[in-house]
Amino acid sequence: MYMYLVNNMDDFLTTGEVAKLLGISRIAVFKKIQSGVLPARKIGRNYVVKREDLQLQSAVLTEEKKETLNRSVDKVIDDYGETLRLLKDA
Repeated sequence: MYMYLVNNMDDFLTTGEVAKLLGISRIAVFKKIQSGVLPARKIGRNYVVKREDLQLQSAVLTEEKKETLNRSVDKVIDDYGETLRLLKDA
């Protein structure tokens, strides 16, 4: 199995690479792996994540994330609505 992974490492990402892509810490990546949210394979002492699994992970927008996003958009519109309208018309 190890030889298979070495020959196809382009299909996998390290936990550091995953953290950078998702904009979270490596500890947060490990927590996602341990909780089963993010599928990973262990190679020796290290975990790797299949690229396609990460793409599926990042494509999912939970209800909590939707609510947070909507609140953020509402706040920006409340705080900067007039400025945004002026910029649109400029």
